[in-house]
Amino acid sequence: MSASSTPSFQVTIEPSGRTFTVNPTETLLAAGVAQGINLPYGCKDGACGSCKCKKVSGKVTHGAHQNKALTEQEEALGWVLTCCAHASSDVVLESRQVTAEGAFPIKKMPVRVQQLEKLSPDVMRLVLQMPASEAFHYHAGQYIEFLLPGGVRRSYSMANAPHLIGQGLELHIRHMPGGQFTDHVFGAMKERDILRIEGPYGSFYLREGEARPMVLLASGTGFAPIKGLIEHMQCAGITRPASLYWGGRRPHDLYLADWIKAKLAEMPNLRYVPVVSDATPEDGWIGRTGFVHQAVLADFTDLSGHQVYACGAPIVVESAQRDFVKAGLPVDEFYADAFTSEADKHDLRHTE
Repeated sequence: MSASSTPSFQVTIEPSGRTFTVNPTETLLAAGVAQGINLPYGCKDGACGSCKCKKVSGKVTHGAHQNKALTEQEEALGWVLTCCAHASSDVVLESRQVTAEGAFPIKKMPVRVQQLEKLSPDVMRLVLQMPASEAFHYHAGQYIEFLLPGGVRRSYSMANAPHLIGQGLELHIRHMPGGQFTDHVFGAMKERDILRIEGPYGSFYLREGEARPMVLLASGTGFAPIKGLIEHMQCAGITRPASLYWGGRRPHDLYLADWIKAKLAEMPNLRYVPVVSDATPEDGWIGRTGFVHQAVLADFTDLSGHQVYACGAPIVVESAQRDFVKAGLPVDEFYADAFTSEADKHDLRHTE
């Protein structure tokens, strides 16, 4: 079939009424993002479930994805993973996270390693110097992808707000022993090295114009995009009450505690609750213990009037969403970015 005769279909997103076209070779997500439709998404690999939408009408087929991201039962009920779904007719989806706000253009560009700083035994602050010849715009909370040899990509969230990009683009990299990229970051990488990135990606960013108090939930390096949100709130003069819950296994996993203490002195609307799950006697930890999302539930028995921004390991994000909704949180007020590892992405299933 020639390119000119390739069919295309219209996708409509309710309740925003926004539309875009898609051909059978494109995923719904790729077509929407390319046309400036800010659909929710996370990993783009069928692993995290962040892009899951309800299908109102139309026909789609799914490519490879994890069962936990979309179960067969959910698919039978009309749920769709836009990152691996292909349209075979016009489609109407329901996604209340789609707004009229245009997405920033996705760009590929070279960057220079400006700074490497260990924040903890296994977390590195990587600061990238952006090219002076090309502007890079993003929302606090979004992420970039490193373009590595052999078509390999690795995703990391920006840890500073857009107004601070003149100081460099900050990322927090956790060392995953044996990892192609993180072994390099913690080993051979040095300042002034040149890397290639693409972005911005992601629908994890602050929904402004709201008055609801917020819960900011982070596990491990999931704090990186939350840090960007906090910096943006301060810069924009957003004074909505915000409660930050940051969880780690050991106290050193909460690697920017001093930065948070400084922000608490500057932002009276911000509250901080650190939570440690596996402290040892030598840690001398006297703060909250257990699972970080359960600490939220201990303090907020009714979340019906709140908005939640959660970022971190998939098990933390999934548990928080499930239990927070049970505590009254409206489903549409849970915004998340789950950090999926390469091992997560490899556990895929195909549906015909």
